This record gives sequence, C-alpha cells and structure tokens, in this order.
Amino acid sequence: MFYGITDIATYILGCIFIVLLPGPNSLFVMTLASREGIARGYAGVFGIFVGDTILMLLSASGVASLLHTAPVVFMLMKYAGAAYLGWIGIGLLRAAWVRWRSMVNEVPSPGIDTSQPFRKALLISLMNPKAILFFVSFFIQFVDPHYARPAVSFLILGVIVQIFSAIYLSTLIFGGVRLARQFQTHPRFSALATGAVGSVFIAFAVKLASASL
Repeated sequence: MFYGITDIATYILGCIFIVLLPGPNSLFVMTLASREGIARGYAGVFGIFVGDTILMLLSASGVASLLHTAPVVFMLMKYAGAAYLGWIGIGLLRAAWVRWRSMVNEVPSPGIDTSQPFRKALLISLMNPKAILFFVSFFIQFVDPHYARPAVSFLILGVIVQIFSAIYLSTLIFGGVRLARQFQTHPRFSALATGAVGSVFIAFAVKLASASL
C-alpha cells in the first residue's frame, strides 16, 4: 500500500482510460482553442482543473455518501447539469446550421459564449457526468479508510489524474488550432464538425439525466 492508496497501479490505468474517454470538458477546450487560440484554450483548462479539484474535495469530504442517502439532492444536481449541457449542445447545432447555410470563409462560431473561458469551463467541469461519476464512485475506492492521513492519499490521487488530464488537454489544444486552419478552407467540414460536437453534448446531457449512483 502506497500512502494509504490500496492499488495505485490499477488507479493509474483507470485514470488513463477515463481521461481518454471523450467528454464535455475535452470537447469544449478543443472547440475553444480552434476558435480563439492556445492562450484561451489554457484558460479553459485552468477552469477545468479548478472544477475537478472542487469535485475531488467534495468526494473526499463525504458528499458521495450524502448523494446516496439524499436522492433528491442527486436528482436536482443531475437534471440541472443535463439541462446546462443540453443548452450548449442546442447552441452548437444552431451554429452549425447557420454555418452550413452561409458558407462564409471564416473560423466558425461554435455556438458557445467563450468571452469568459475560465468560468464557462468551470461550470462545464462541475456538470460533467464523466467527472461526477469518476470522483464520487471510482476515485474514493482507492483510499484505505483506516489510513491515518487520508488527505495525503486523496492529494496523490488528485495529482495523478490532473497530470494525465493536463497532457491530454494540451494535445487537444494544439490539435484544435490545427483544426481551425482546416475550418478556414473547408467551411462545410467546419459546419459538420460543429454539428457533431453539438450532438455529442446533447448525448452527454441525456447520459447525465439517466445516470444513477
């Protein structure tokens, strides 16, 4: 056992797999970078880090147990999150339709208000079904409840997942900038890509609305 972590190798493998799964966080960062560049993309990444840290702290403080014992709280959280993600998805689909009809040779508007990338990314992170289920179910399973300093265990687990997240999101940021160049010369492709992302956001909303602990 490593500082109260019951199986760190399995946790690391799980983190890699979960981080690589597409989610609203990663899609938002890639879309943001493709529209407004690397610096704004990293502003979104910082918002995601803060949001994930909040979820980690809530998980470590026993909120997972609260959600199990107070299903009404969980229901309110998941439906609010589903509505937010669905609203973003609808905005993306509308932007894709406008883009498809106009075919103006410019970087497409992704249908998301990116004027405050940190705040927007923070909200998306807190409403991210993948992150919520990860931190309230998977994350806490690797801490020995009898370990004298569980805060150290949670800190190590949190640092590990944030490192993998930073590497993955950085890859998406630079990939998003390359996509922006393609969007400039292929407006139909940009409209289809925007519509696809919008559909995925709506799928995440449906997944969150049907999620259970």
